[in-house]
Amino acid sequence: MPDFLFAYHGGKKPETEEEGAQVMAAWQSWFEGMGEAVVNPGNPVGMSKTVDSTGVRDDGGANPVSGFTVVRAENIDGALEMSRGCPMVVDGSGSIEVAEILEM
Repeated sequence: MPDFLFAYHGGKKPETEEEGAQVMAAWQSWFEGMGEAVVNPGNPVGMSKTVDSTGVRDDGGANPVSGFTVVRAENIDGALEMSRGCPMVVDGSGSIEVAEILEM
């Protein structure tokens, strides 16, 4: 079964400890619901830098990545179905790019 990368974009930082606890509970529940399909729950990431042939930019790109997760699914449709339950997607604060991780 192939692995898929969930690259998160957007989201928002909780404003209070209580909101932070609620957000963490929502993510925990989503991960638990996916069970063993979660290969690596990942982490949020800091601001990225963009590297290209002209140099390095501190802008994070057009749509900076805010975190990642690796899941295992039968196919991309299965991975897409899992992604729809992401708390950022559900609350409308972010989006997910889903891509198969190709074996080399």
